[in-house]
Amino acid sequence: MCGIVSIFNIKKQTHELRDKALRMSQKIRHRGPDWSGIYCGGSAILAHERLSIVDPESGGQPLFSPDRKQVLAVNGEIYNHQEIRRRYAGRYEFQTGSDCEVILALYRDKGINFLEDINGIFAFALYDEEKDAFLIARDPIGVIPLYIGYDSNGTIYVASELKALEGQCERYEPFLPGHYLWSEELRIKNEE
Repeated sequence: MCGIVSIFNIKKQTHELRDKALRMSQKIRHRGPDWSGIYCGGSAILAHERLSIVDPESGGQPLFSPDRKQVLAVNGEIYNHQEIRRRYAGRYEFQTGSDCEVILALYRDKGINFLEDINGIFAFALYDEEKDAFLIARDPIGVIPLYIGYDSNGTIYVASELKALEGQCERYEPFLPGHYLWSEELRIKNEE
């Protein structure tokens, strides 16, 4: 079990906003006592609380693509990660042994049209710094929890537990299983 907190559609990065994300992430630290990580850049902040299971040595998050243009915070387990790694051998330079890093390889290859390639349980937030775009998704069964919230400035928040969003958003709700949100459409859609 890990925990993620992300903030998207940020108009301007500030120390206060980073501190806010850290306070939100601290509320779910019990989910991942082994590592805390944060990324602040572009119009996004991604924070991660990690419980080390796969790749305890180098799987700290957020995860980055080799050129650091895409950033990923994820809670989950990708069952077919070894098969996906083999598929991208020589085409993608994996930075860690994390099972979840395959999400970055798939995104770089297929854009947002890769969710059906993943066999596993997951909730993730991916930020593409190059496109200033983000993708949020949750596994079809909904094993891994995820919540989404909104404030009056158009800022979008996601977190593994509702308590991280409380007091930060005007409204919030569960992020439904098997759904995704692509920033270029700004509409939560079913993966099917």
